[in-house]
Amino acid sequence: MVVKITMGTTTWTEHPALIHGEQRPVTLNEYAQHFPTVEVDTFFYALPQMSTLQNWLAAVPENFQFIIKANQGMTLHRRGQEKGAVEQLFNQYRRTIAPLVASGQLKTILFQFPPYFDASVADIEYLKLVRSWLGNLPVALELRNDTWYQPGVVDSLLSYCQDLHFTLVAADEPHDQVTTVPFKLVTTNPDLVMLRLHGRNKQGWANQDKSWRKTRTLYRYSPEELTQFAHAINNLTPQPKEVCVIFNNNSGQDAAPNALQLQKIMGVHFDGLAPRSPEQLDLF
Repeated sequence: MVVKITMGTTTWTEHPALIHGEQRPVTLNEYAQHFPTVEVDTFFYALPQMSTLQNWLAAVPENFQFIIKANQGMTLHRRGQEKGAVEQLFNQYRRTIAPLVASGQLKTILFQFPPYFDASVADIEYLKLVRSWLGNLPVALELRNDTWYQPGVVDSLLSYCQDLHFTLVAADEPHDQVTTVPFKLVTTNPDLVMLRLHGRNKQGWANQDKSWRKTRTLYRYSPEELTQFAHAINNLTPQPKEVCVIFNNNSGQDAAPNALQLQKIMGVHFDGLAPRSPEQLDLF
C-alpha cells in the first residue's frame, strides 16, 4: 500500500513565504495553492457562523481538507462543567461543522487537551464520551500530560485509541521539559496518522510571561531533523491510509518553509491544489 502523505500548517494567514515574502495575511486560496490541508483553531475559542465555513469551502478545491480544533469546553479547559451542558456543546459543534462533513472536507477534529488532563479514571472515561457524542466522526487526540506515556499505561492508551478509532497525535516539542510528552509515532487509526511539529525551543516553551505566544514555537527545523521525520514516516508500521504532518512552528514564520522542505525531502506531490495565481507561478 502506498501511503498518502499530506502536509500543512496551523492557520493559513501567517506564512509570507507563500506570497513572495509580502508582510500581509495570506488568503486561504493562496495557501491552498501550496498545501492540501490546514489546521484551524477558530473553533477552540468560539464556534464560527455557518456562512464562515461556506466561505472557506468556496475558497478551496473540493479535495482540500480542514483539521479543526475541538472547542475549549469540549477539551475540558474549563473543569467542573455540567455533563449535560458539555453534551449540548457537542451537539451544537456537530451542527456547526455539518458543511465540512457533507462536503467530505473534514480531515479530523483535533482534541488538544490541557496539561492537567491526565490518565485518571475520570479522564479515561471522558474519552469514551467524546466518541459517543461525536458518533463516527474522525477524532485526533493530542495529550499533554506525561502520565499517559508511563510504562504500563502507554500500551493501554494505544489499545484504547485503537478501540475508539482515535488518531493519537505524535507531538514534537522540547522533550525534556516537565510540561511535555515524548514523541510517539504509532498507527492507532488505520485511516490517519498525524504529526504536529511545535519546534524544540526549550526556553520559549517554558516562557510564562505575556510574550509566550511569540516565543513558544520560535524554531526552524534543520534539514537533518526533517530527514529524521521522513525516515520515521517511511518506516511506520502498520502503514495507515494517510500520514498528515502539521507544522505549528509559526512564531518565526518557519512553518511553511519547513513544510515545503519536508515535501521536497520526501518527494511528495500534492494533487488537486488550487490553481496558481499568475504572480505565484514563479514561486518555488
